[in-house]
Amino acid sequence: MTPPLVLLHAFPLDSHLFDPVRAQLADRVWLLTPDLRGFGPGDELTNPPPEPDLELLADDLHALLVAEGIGQAIVGGVSMGGYVALAFLRKYPDKVAGLVLADTRSGADDAAALDRRHSAATRADGGDIAAGEEAIAPLIADNATDEVRAQLARIAGGVPAPTIAWAQRAMAARPDSSTVLAATHVPVLIVVGELDAITPPAVARQMAALAPEAELVELPGVAHLTPAEDPVGFADALTGWLARRF
Repeated sequence: MTPPLVLLHAFPLDSHLFDPVRAQLADRVWLLTPDLRGFGPGDELTNPPPEPDLELLADDLHALLVAEGIGQAIVGGVSMGGYVALAFLRKYPDKVAGLVLADTRSGADDAAALDRRHSAATRADGGDIAAGEEAIAPLIADNATDEVRAQLARIAGGVPAPTIAWAQRAMAARPDSSTVLAATHVPVLIVVGELDAITPPAVARQMAALAPEAELVELPGVAHLTPAEDPVGFADALTGWLARRF
């Protein structure tokens, strides 16, 4: 029997990122798409923990699996969701039956990225955040439809400033997970958009070379938010991999 599949959303979005693929995947596997803490309607992170750390979100996922009576799951995520999936793999390796890493990276941020994150967090402390289409435009391909742009902008527009600040600092603080990825022997699916400028295909190829049981799928003509930009390609990549490996 195929283990349950948990997909974690990208920043600055919530689980509605997976709406375009939910039906296709639910027909194949028990699918869970939780909102990460602070994201999602009515889940404002008004009192964030003092130390931003993605391990907190990994602990939240562990608590969800325990509550659902799930011993092992295929754990995956897009962008920040991938960082959380790797944090979960680091802390709870026995709970991971497989790993899906979409438009993400296993390495830590370089100095330039750290500066950008800390600057964005400081601005968010004062309520200055990119919202709506301003937040989405750098993440999607120029050929994305108006419908996709509008839907993603609506989701991003609902994320409050305290969550933005906390998440930026938590992502900046994450350690390099390359050795964790290299040490795992569970099946790994790596998905990347051909036009992804945030975590480019070269980064995805590096991760695929690290993981002993990795498969790599590059989706043409799309960028960083592949489940929304190419839901058919994303779902096909997942269902094909599930059929081969589980």
